[in-house]
Amino acid sequence: MHERADEDEDAPGMDHRKERIRIETERHRIEGVLTLARDGYRSRVSDVLNASEREFLTLTEVTVAPLEGGPMELHPYLTLARRHIVFAVAASDTP
Repeated sequence: MHERADEDEDAPGMDHRKERIRIETERHRIEGVLTLARDGYRSRVSDVLNASEREFLTLTEVTVAPLEGGPMELHPYLTLARRHIVFAVAASDTP
């Protein structure tokens, strides 16, 4: 049986890990999975958010909900400009 590629990313010994985060912009609440380095540089969410050489970050398995109410959207991936982020937290840290 063949393993899916996204399952291989979290396998022991791989260079990456995934973390679910929640981001708010001025208009939307966005939750998705951010791929991080397993260790060292860029292994924390704050490393990725503060990386001045990166203007965008990409999330997978994304939900987007308007803060003013309305239907939630589901997307396989989303690329977000860092300048639009008001705040970000680990999704497991929020109710």
